[in-house]
Amino acid sequence: MNRRALITALPLLAAGCSIFPDRPYVPVRRYPLSPMRSSLQGARPGAPVLLVRLVRAVPGLQDLGLRRVLPDGSYEILVYEEWIAPPAGMVDAALRAWLQASGLFSAVVPQGSRADASLVLELQLTALEAMPAWGRARAGLSGVLLREERLASRVVDTLAVTGEAPLAPDAEAPAMALAMTQALGVAIASLETRLAPLAR
Repeated sequence: MNRRALITALPLLAAGCSIFPDRPYVPVRRYPLSPMRSSLQGARPGAPVLLVRLVRAVPGLQDLGLRRVLPDGSYEILVYEEWIAPPAGMVDAALRAWLQASGLFSAVVPQGSRADASLVLELQLTALEAMPAWGRARAGLSGVLLREERLASRVVDTLAVTGEAPLAPDAEAPAMALAMTQALGVAIASLETRLAPLAR
């Protein structure tokens, strides 16, 4: 084979001898996690300021992929079905917006704010998963409410809430994400109920 013929044949050889197997392209789908309170309440006069420290996530809930519980109780992360951001960060934003709309507090401020807050909420995300074999999705939060005093923080109450939403056994990823969002809304609503008598 002369040089010109070899040069002509190289593209054909490369096309037929790729070391990478052909794989179909699978697009990644991303979902928001932002439950919204159905109504907005105005704060009463003298309502306290609440500082919400950055929500953390227990091990296993830092992944972007949606989390599904299999019938044997093991967990599966859906690789091509993701939240648009780390779940704990979205829970943090949704929680502050929800509690601000509750009317329990004159302001709900994030960690790092210079506002003078008399109450501090520290929470972690303990559950956020689809459980189609059980016909539901689940979300959970736990933590403490602190009262800021001159030289120390005093624990007002320990908090643990869960929320569930219905989910069809054959649900696809978009329905799972929606059900988990609804379950988180139920959990935050339960947290609001727990905070109501303490925010005085």
